[in-house]
Amino acid sequence: MADSPAGAHSTAPVLVAIDQGTSSTKVLVIDASGAIVSSAVVPIGQAHPQPGWVEQDAEEIAQSVFTGIRDAATGFGERIAGLGLSSQRESALVWDRATGQALGPVLGWQDRRTTASAAALTQAGHAPLVREITGLPIDPMFSALKLGWLLDQVDPDRVRSAAGEICVGTIDSWLLFRLTGEHRIESGNASRTQLLNLHTVDWDERLLELFRVPRATLPLVTASSTPSAVVHGVAGLPAGTRVRAVMGDSHSALYAHGVRQAGAVKVTYGTGSSIMGLLPAGETGSAGAAADGLVTTLAWQTDTAHHAFEGNILSTGSTMVWLAELLGRSPGALFELAQAAPADHGLDLVPAFSGLGAPWWDENARALVIGLTLGTTPAALARAAAESIALQIEDVLAAADARGGPRIDRILVDGGPSANDWLMQLQADLSQREVIRPEVGALSALGVAYLAGIGAGVWTDAQVLALPRRSTSFSPSLDPAAWRARRHGWLAAVAAARGAPPGTGS
Repeated sequence: MADSPAGAHSTAPVLVAIDQGTSSTKVLVIDASGAIVSSAVVPIGQAHPQPGWVEQDAEEIAQSVFTGIRDAATGFGERIAGLGLSSQRESALVWDRATGQALGPVLGWQDRRTTASAAALTQAGHAPLVREITGLPIDPMFSALKLGWLLDQVDPDRVRSAAGEICVGTIDSWLLFRLTGEHRIESGNASRTQLLNLHTVDWDERLLELFRVPRATLPLVTASSTPSAVVHGVAGLPAGTRVRAVMGDSHSALYAHGVRQAGAVKVTYGTGSSIMGLLPAGETGSAGAAADGLVTTLAWQTDTAHHAFEGNILSTGSTMVWLAELLGRSPGALFELAQAAPADHGLDLVPAFSGLGAPWWDENARALVIGLTLGTTPAALARAAAESIALQIEDVLAAADARGGPRIDRILVDGGPSANDWLMQLQADLSQREVIRPEVGALSALGVAYLAGIGAGVWTDAQVLALPRRSTSFSPSLDPAAWRARRHGWLAAVAAARGAPPGTGS
């Protein structure tokens, strides 16, 4: 689906931004004023061959990018100053270096097939070292275990991998290979593999040995703003086009919000959710991250590396999709239904379909609904599902508050579900924090477009920060006593999902 180009006969430069996500690929064309002048959306599929397994087709993802570029960028010609690429992060795949053919499925970031391997490494005592080097807990979400599993299927003795015949990578690495022929990875995405040393911003030999991923099969780590080789064979692009910037989707959204220093926190709503804020300059944060359930990541790298804390929630939007299918409705209709339920509906839905992510990191947690009666209505279930989004996000914000310093009193939001006014008011109420939503969506694409434009000479960073950023705010309206009671009930439900006796909190 594409929106036709506007002003394609102008001579002013434009940037083409690719946002490759879990459910679709979006391609936007952005002009020098920061306005979106053309766009395309190409849906992509997902398979669940076994419980806990999440797979995608690598070729379908690549073709969705080519199609999106063709549909959105055709007609702009020499005005195109460069590409920006934002992508889902931890999803991983392997491919043949000579043929360029994928050697198996993409294992999605939600895939949990390596849970037993993660537990074995933790039980063997490797977790503290991995956390210190990478800022991350040992968990199936991150790419290292996925890459090990994929290599076990096609190169169990690692002979071909060690010879450099097999390439491994994340989605940005795969797409750069298909666009330019280069085998490289952006440092922020690399920090989500659990193979990168946050302190040296390079692959760590101890981790490569631990996860059995030979260095010869890994891509070159590059800065977020390092230009690529020339893109070849893509309809809609002029000769000589380069990818001028690459970022992880959540990192790109943080950049688009205008966050350049510690203090501001953003929440990206999607299939899952990411809560992220920059750390003070020069701080990596990896040593102290374990205690509060948050992780450390490399947000972006230009002249220097900028680190961030992050909390990753496994199931937010996907919870609404699941319940909508169960009730025979669309997710949009489910949100409307939720608004019909009273606030005191008496239900808690903990969507631990694949365990719980931040701040709990409990792969053994199980999804549950507490409070069901013969009088429970579909509307009450819908509201409990919607509230689980806001309540899980508040769990992470509370963990961030516990780190010390001023309380986070406002959050910046983006992602598809953030367009729902009722959900944003619910978030403000169940967090007791102000919610700020930009009027322009698609921040995962806009952030990397801004960085690409800086690289192409269209803007300076000061000019990017001066671009208009109109927003809508939502302030808490729920009585604080009612909020505390709701939060107490939720924490008791989370404790039950994690195996605690009924009636206990976390």
